[in-house]
Amino acid sequence: MQICFTLFPGFRGLPFILACEVLRVANQCAGQALFSWHCRSVSGEPVSSAEGLRVAPDVTGWDGGEALDLVMLGAGFDPLQHLPMGLRGFLSRADAKGATLGGFEAGAVVLAELGLLKSHQAVLVEEARPHMRENWPEIALSEAPISFDRARLTAGGGLASGEAMLAWIAHAVSPALAAQVSAALALGRIEEAGQHQEMAQSDDPILTRMLAIMASQLQDPLPLDSVARALEISPKQMRSRCQKGLGKTPQHAYLDLRLQRARQLIANTELPVQDIAQATGFASSSAFTRSYRTRYGETPRSERAARHRPDTAALVQE
Repeated sequence: MQICFTLFPGFRGLPFILACEVLRVANQCAGQALFSWHCRSVSGEPVSSAEGLRVAPDVTGWDGGEALDLVMLGAGFDPLQHLPMGLRGFLSRADAKGATLGGFEAGAVVLAELGLLKSHQAVLVEEARPHMRENWPEIALSEAPISFDRARLTAGGGLASGEAMLAWIAHAVSPALAAQVSAALALGRIEEAGQHQEMAQSDDPILTRMLAIMASQLQDPLPLDSVARALEISPKQMRSRCQKGLGKTPQHAYLDLRLQRARQLIANTELPVQDIAQATGFASSSAFTRSYRTRYGETPRSERAARHRPDTAALVQE
């Protein structure tokens, strides 16, 4: 299955990175390359994210929409000033051949402006909502993190893109694969920078589901009572099983997941610490830094600086 990420200037890096990671893990879980993806930019030139991440397009021009299964638009502030000739036709051809069209954050605004969200439910960024009734009265606004409505997939910021990709995988392939990918993300079976996450694994299927639910809600952590209700057990039962299977409370398990995802983002992206704190559910950068230092023994900034520091011993040997 073929996916195209179309990026506008100022797109947010985290949703794009996480969406690609979900697809990579899905291929690992499936044991084959079920999904392939490429990037295009609206200018055909390398495009920079809001955080300074620079992405060169793999494909230029607007041919090939007929072969795609999913097209996701990533856009930043005021994307309508960057609408290129050819984009509408590209999306329309993909749509006519049965592709799902979607957008992260302001990417949905582009779909709305091009008339591709008519009579659909969609997630729109806060900046676009005051003009929604005037400009796009035929769109039903969703308050959920994602909306997947009849071949239209829209998502808010942060980690919602991962949830959106899992929803699409469940629809396009199977719910079983989506659940497997979600569990892999939660349980640390993803290799990042040559290392595995440190989250303890368990043979208890209830705990597997618990961790998967938590992993899907890192930016806006769920109350533990809500997690227990989703598992159809009491909070007391969840706590007991968690202590027995993982050796920690559900609260600590949830915090570990958030900090592990934060550490991945520190190691593998150039996202600002403030954005990483927000993406992993911390109320402030200072609260995130305190928790991170308690867990890993150093601050996020110092750990990132150490990773970028040259290996002195290796330089001496050379």
